[in-house]
Amino acid sequence: MRDNVNGGALTEVTFYILLSLYQPRHGYSIMQYIEENTKGRLLLGAGTLYGALNTLCEKGWISAHGESDGRKKEFLITSLGKEIAEKELCRLTELTSFASEIIGGYQ
Repeated sequence: MRDNVNGGALTEVTFYILLSLYQPRHGYSIMQYIEENTKGRLLLGAGTLYGALNTLCEKGWISAHGESDGRKKEFLITSLGKEIAEKELCRLTELTSFASEIIGGYQ
């Protein structure tokens, strides 16, 4: 994952995964959440998703939640993950505001 904690941009997939985990979800539920909220524009395969989940766990941005029955392991965003998501929201808000000024000024 090319996500940079020091002010860099998150990948779109990472941002959606973090957003999906503001409530506990298992892998398939995360995939559904992202597909629904992007109107099918982003479709994650299981390998991509579970690789990302492992990386996010290693970074401390998400963690396993509750007890796993062996098949459906749930994840939840951590306080560090929420900080990262909030920084990304600020970055995107600044970007869209700047772009709107430029694009709106040329119409």
